[in-house]
Amino acid sequence: MTHLPASLEPIDLRITDWCARLAILLLRLSVGICFLWFGALKLFPGLSPAEALATKTIVALSWGMIPAAVIPLGLGIWECLIGLGMITGLWIRATLLLLAVQLPGTITPLFLFPHECFVQFPLVPTLEGQYIIKNLVLAAAALAVAATVRGGRLVPGPPKV
Repeated sequence: MTHLPASLEPIDLRITDWCARLAILLLRLSVGICFLWFGALKLFPGLSPAEALATKTIVALSWGMIPAAVIPLGLGIWECLIGLGMITGLWIRATLLLLAVQLPGTITPLFLFPHECFVQFPLVPTLEGQYIIKNLVLAAAALAVAATVRGGRLVPGPPKV
């Protein structure tokens, strides 16, 4: 732990407390905005840069049992529900369940279609690959939100013993 000059300690404590109070809310809102925005794009054919790859992936994962024509709309609604749940904080457990089911599917194109996700495997992702890789951050943020569902919170310092 880095020690600060005594004169900066009160400022550091205020900033850390502010971060602890707002971090989870801001994570929840930012994840919600991402899901609502990207989900809404899928509701309008041709707007989402992930539409074709997402459709191809779900067709492959469902062994063709889900028709490609309904996938963008269904996925868009699913993602919008996640977004709205995260933004409003309503039905957060159900929202996190929807997200937990959705996120593993988003990473599978890296393995099913690496030629579409990487310019040079495995170090240089395409734009679609970058779109997928950013989901690691969304997953970590969702874990932080999930850790507070039962009333947990971030604290600005080490636990008091």
